[in-house]
Amino acid sequence: MNISELFKNKNCVYSLEVFPPKKVGSIETVYNTLYGLRGLPVDYISVTYGAGGSEQQRSKTCEIASLIKKEYGIEPVSHLTCVGSTKEEIASILASLKEAGIQNILALRGDIPADSASTGDQPVMAFHHASDLAAFIRETDPYFNVTGACYPECHVDAANLDEDIANLRKKVDAGVTQLTTQLFFDNEAFYRFREKTDKAGINVPISAGIMPIVKKTQIERVVSMCGASIPPKFARLISRYSESPDALYQAGLSYTVDQITDLVASGVRGIHLYTMNNVDVAKYVTNATESLIKSVNRKT
Repeated sequence: MNISELFKNKNCVYSLEVFPPKKVGSIETVYNTLYGLRGLPVDYISVTYGAGGSEQQRSKTCEIASLIKKEYGIEPVSHLTCVGSTKEEIASILASLKEAGIQNILALRGDIPADSASTGDQPVMAFHHASDLAAFIRETDPYFNVTGACYPECHVDAANLDEDIANLRKKVDAGVTQLTTQLFFDNEAFYRFREKTDKAGINVPISAGIMPIVKKTQIERVVSMCGASIPPKFARLISRYSESPDALYQAGLSYTVDQITDLVASGVRGIHLYTMNNVDVAKYVTNATESLIKSVNRKT
């Protein structure tokens, strides 16, 4: 099923993200995650791509996405990165996804290898941007539905948010039907971003990417990874409970639920929960917000 149909028929689409484990031999861990998530009212589940790993690791994305579709009856979205890949390699991956019945792809550039600058080994650049990948997928096979990522607080490689949104418009013009944001903690930043995308003529649905922070070790890693700003309310929470694991766990979940509640009330088109393969967290947040999302979808 093309997930763009979900956004046509619902005011707010609810989705989750899981990822293949880095160690090939521990693939059972994500199977256990999916088993634990069974029965939750989820519209689709995305699977991250093992970029930078072995071909065996990368193939697990397709394998897991296929399992989600065939075993659990939930539509999967397979991540696909293009940095360092040739057109022939991407075409081969697309053929495998199609054979597995996977129609929806999240087209991403991917991270340029950190050691390429120091070694002088530049990756193959058949695709310079995610928009190039999106256009290639659409041209290669119209079977696929292409979705994309966006950054409410600006992509790290963009000079400013206006430039980033101009590039985002290119991605949409290349055929992307829906966007999912990088994680953020400040809803006001998302609302400002949404206003700017509207003015730029970006009229595809945008899902808000939300990650519950329930451990102290997550905080610095997540912020350094994506550059998300920390609003005062969240900063106070971290300061107050960072030395109490149980309290931080509960406070982090409460913050996430409050954040989603505000987003749904403000007309967000989708909530995409970055689960980090944590079943308990995904269940708590999903159950706590289910009635809110059902309520807005009854009005469709």
